[in-house]
Amino acid sequence: MKIIPAKTPGFVKTMFPNFIWSIPTHKKELYLTFDDGPTPEITDWVLSTLKTYNAKATFFCIGNNIEKHPDIFQRLLDDGHTVGNHTYNHLLGWKHTTKAYVESVENTQQLINSKTNPTYQKLFRPPYGRFRNKQIRRIRNLGYKIIMWDVLSFDWDKNVSEASCLEKVTSTAKEGSIIVFHDSVKASRNLKYALPKVLDYYSVKGYEFKKL
Repeated sequence: MKIIPAKTPGFVKTMFPNFIWSIPTHKKELYLTFDDGPTPEITDWVLSTLKTYNAKATFFCIGNNIEKHPDIFQRLLDDGHTVGNHTYNHLLGWKHTTKAYVESVENTQQLINSKTNPTYQKLFRPPYGRFRNKQIRRIRNLGYKIIMWDVLSFDWDKNVSEASCLEKVTSTAKEGSIIVFHDSVKASRNLKYALPKVLDYYSVKGYEFKKL
């Protein structure tokens, strides 16, 4: 049985009021986000799919993947999407010291800054959504906005079917929702099934897909 729901409960959001869980709006706007890239072929496929629907998104990139695939990272920027920070090696905060965790974030931000400009917004999403409070306080004090989510697709979960992945999004996402997908190998089966259908489903309803 899933402990984590697809829709983030309201009480969880109130526990961390300084985090961004969704975007307050009454407009038909959704905010797609993709974690763990850039990944060869998969991120490229995501970018091509988004372009078909004139959709923008936010990619929370792993520093090590930025270093290994600078051409894909540059395409993210060239296509007009926003990039955010997801640590250098997808660190689980509970297993690392605050010093090591913050250094991983800052090293990744240096890579992002080298491709953008000094005023580029600093967005951070903690891998697994798990962290120590001291780590997040330090990161916020460094000027980062902490971006969480309103809807999880569970695309990475091999026990979740393609149809279920799609349903988790279409049954819960509404105006201003921040939705999580992953441009990773593990998520690719569900991602390639669900993403085009999510884009089509909401486009027909008059929604726009925006970047953070």
